Amino acid sequence: MQEVPSTVDAAALLNRLRGWARELGFSQIAVADVDLRSAEPGLQAWLDAGHHGRMHYMAAHGMKRARPAELVPGTLRVVTARMDYLPAGTEPGWREVEWAGLGEPRQAQISIYARGRDYHKVLRQRLQKLAERLAADVGPLGFRVFTDSAPVLEVELASRSGLGWRGKHTLTLHRDAGSMFFLGEIFIDLALPVTEPVTSHCGECRACMDVCPTAAIIAPYRVDARRCISYLTIEHDGPIPVELRPRLGNRIYGCDDCQLVCPWNKFAKPAVLADFDVRPGMAGTSIAELLGWSEAEFLRRTEGSAIRRIGFARWQRNLAVAAGNALRQREDAALRQALTRAQAGADELVSEHIDWALA
Repeated sequence: MQEVPSTVDAAALLNRLRGWARELGFSQIAVADVDLRSAEPGLQAWLDAGHHGRMHYMAAHGMKRARPAELVPGTLRVVTARMDYLPAGTEPGWREVEWAGLGEPRQAQISIYARGRDYHKVLRQRLQKLAERLAADVGPLGFRVFTDSAPVLEVELASRSGLGWRGKHTLTLHRDAGSMFFLGEIFIDLALPVTEPVTSHCGECRACMDVCPTAAIIAPYRVDARRCISYLTIEHDGPIPVELRPRLGNRIYGCDDCQLVCPWNKFAKPAVLADFDVRPGMAGTSIAELLGWSEAEFLRRTEGSAIRRIGFARWQRNLAVAAGNALRQREDAALRQALTRAQAGADELVSEHIDWALA
């Protein structure tokens, strides 16, 4: 085991690490042990129930997700990091604004986290710099950085290290920051002092469970991804189940409902980085306008964005569902024309969803 050198004050080192992290735009840093054996039964039960849907990589990695030292041999600790992502300048009434957007059927609704730059790129680069800064301070250091990019039990590690507690919607919650933040990790072969977990503060509240449009939160701390709008609009590459399409409303990429309703998100903090500022077209844009984008325009507009990874076909599929839901509420000639134009050249998957919308 590589211990913190006896000549180094471990607590002071952790404080320095937190200072460097703040300089890089992180909101909080903590340290977790790598023994996650107690999380394995829950993970196995979730996989056995098929709640991962068509995310086959979840099953393929199996228990490696709960074994950091198997993923990166030699790992002794995991440095966990939180980065707030509400766009800078977000006003206190932001949740009301989002609910209003969900109530405008002809307006496309994109999850807040995806309206700016791809968080994978932002966090990975900054975690790498943070790890390099630590290595420069302590000497030879084995490390790897991750952010939603490998079989890592991110929420489990965040909870154990004290970044927050696991909410009933399965996201990490913090008393002073809600859940509007990204998580990242640095696996290190240095035995930094472990930080203490915090107690849960969800109590009897079940607002997130009750508000979920598709009833995807099937029990406290258990989400069936096959029903989750975030999964259906982002991870799922096939047809969206017909019985769930009306429940998507105008949500075309992700879903924030369980976070919007959470009482703790009145404390959510704006980002300190401009990377998460809203890009043109990503908020308040009509479904008809987005349906008018060609594939070339989609690729140009989503360059450096997390949205690009779903590809043009899934983007159009999602828009078609939202357009159909809008037409069900009120006839709209412009929306119908946009769907008809999009059908020219559409593949079989998109064409089926457009037919559904027009019907």
